[in-house]
Amino acid sequence: MLTDPIADYLTRIRNAVKANHRVVEIPASNLKKAITKILFDKGYILNYKFEDDTAQGTIKIALKYHPVSKLSAITKLQRVSRPGLRKYVNAGSLPRVMNGLGIAVLSTSKGVITDKEARNLNVGGEVLCYIS
Repeated sequence: MLTDPIADYLTRIRNAVKANHRVVEIPASNLKKAITKILFDKGYILNYKFEDDTAQGTIKIALKYHPVSKLSAITKLQRVSRPGLRKYVNAGSLPRVMNGLGIAVLSTSKGVITDKEARNLNVGGEVLCYIS
C-alpha cells in the first residue's frame, strides 16, 4: 500500500526522465489523471493515454525531449504538500515557480488547476507539486 501516491507518480516520471525512457506507465487515479492533463496542456509531456484494462487502470505517458540536445521538457518535479505536512495557501499568497516559468499544481474547490488559473479564479487550495 502506498502512503503517498502523488509522490510515487512524480518519482516514476522523474526516474523515467533520468533514464531517458520514452514512455512511463503509472497506476491510475482521478487525481493523477488531472495532473497528467495539466502536464500535457502546459507542454511538459508529448502525449498520454488512459487504459482501463485492470480494475485500477494505468496511465501511459509519452515523455517529451528536445530533438537535438535530447534534454527533457521536465527539469524538476518537487512534491510540496505531503501526508505528514499539508501545505495550503490562500488566493493572495499563491506560489510562483521559477518566477513564472514553471507551474505549481493546486487542488482547489474548482478542481486540480495551475497557479496561474488559481490567480485568475481568485481561489486558494492545497499545493500539490512544483513543475519546471
